[in-house]
Amino acid sequence: MKFGGTSVEDAKAIERTAAVVGGRRKRGLETVVVVSAMAKVTDQLLAAASAAGRGDKAGALAISARLRHRHIDTTAELLENGRFVAIQPALNLEFDSLDDLLRGIAAVGELTPRTNDLVVSFGERLSSKIVAEAFEQRGMNGAHVDARTCVITDSNYGKAAPLEDEIEKKLTELVLPLIVAGKTPVMGGFIGSNVEGITTTLGRGGSDYTAALVGGGLHAGAIEIWTDVNGIMTTDPRICPDALRVKAISFEEAAELAYFGAKVLHPATILPAVQKSIPVWVLNSRNAENEGTKITAVAAKCKNPFKSIAAKKRLTIIDIVASRMLMSHGYLKAVFDVFDKYKCAIDMVSTSEVSISLTVDSNERLPEICSELAKIADVKLEGHKALVCLVGEDIRGHNGIAGQVFSAISHVNVRMISQGASEINMSFMIDEEDVDEAVRSLHGYFFANPDETVFDVAARVPVESKV
Repeated sequence: MKFGGTSVEDAKAIERTAAVVGGRRKRGLETVVVVSAMAKVTDQLLAAASAAGRGDKAGALAISARLRHRHIDTTAELLENGRFVAIQPALNLEFDSLDDLLRGIAAVGELTPRTNDLVVSFGERLSSKIVAEAFEQRGMNGAHVDARTCVITDSNYGKAAPLEDEIEKKLTELVLPLIVAGKTPVMGGFIGSNVEGITTTLGRGGSDYTAALVGGGLHAGAIEIWTDVNGIMTTDPRICPDALRVKAISFEEAAELAYFGAKVLHPATILPAVQKSIPVWVLNSRNAENEGTKITAVAAKCKNPFKSIAAKKRLTIIDIVASRMLMSHGYLKAVFDVFDKYKCAIDMVSTSEVSISLTVDSNERLPEICSELAKIADVKLEGHKALVCLVGEDIRGHNGIAGQVFSAISHVNVRMISQGASEINMSFMIDEEDVDEAVRSLHGYFFANPDETVFDVAARVPVESKV
């Protein structure tokens, strides 16, 4: 069971989380709990690390002081006095270590990826200790496990890759005995360590990934991702208030949605679950009675061509034109080798007789990339673009589907289109400012008559009655 930042953001949220986990235990289920840092804490730790790296020691320590007060106050509200007095020194010790680290960074005046990982790891280290103690007080045998002892990764700081065989070995050795003893192990998500024991992180959103790695390593019966929404929706409810909950979706469809902007899941989350055919549930800790969304290996049959629409903003289109070389042997390899060299992922590619257009979501190394590409071609950049992705089972099997999609958004200028490579994904590029309008138009067209076996149509009725 994984609980995100909003599920552990304060004492009331942790109480709700404890009630949800307690409910699972009462049903006779053995549970392992993975928690994120409290809401907004990771961002504040990143800000503290950045301030220290600039030499702003006072600014960095001020952020740490505010975080110390927040965690101590939350713990005091959550625990009875005796337990609070017992755990307070351990929490203060963590913050003392953080302050020493920030002073060291400020003194050196340099923030390395390795040190940055160590700073941001404090969020999960603290929240998991607090939650474990809350479980223990409520008779749930909470047992804190430092995730860094179990989640073993490579040394790619900031976005470390897990070593799954090592993780399974450590989980069997350290966590399984706790489960057998009737305990509820609690560990922080997102953080791990390399084989030398140096702290690493799995990248933003990595707590979901931790849950799937732990679930896979322990051969769990299910992996539950508890968040603050009722599951995977047909689109972002902030754009379309009449968005519907998707009752069931395939691993492949969910992975496409996660990669192309759906915020509910981390893109890599479900891979360990796919490999071991473990069902994943996306559930709402604020509405625990809701059935959520079940993600399984096989897609549910659906009368609608699409199950969901996602949008990914802040993309850049790179146009690469070299008319004399485009069809020559080795040209495409030369282009993609440049992106490989700078470890820059590409979202979409389109080629014509004289050009290659592709999209990236990171501007970090673009100057270097463009400088190298300019040696073999003319390069042009277009920023502030967005990718809209429609995901559904066997899109190619629906005649005329592309015509319907582009008729629904005929008033929006489309820059690039991609479908051929995937049976379950149709995507296209537009200006960022057109995203909300395009998504609303597509949702209105394709979900006017939703399949009740796949979508929670009953929940839509109150929204329509208000209108």
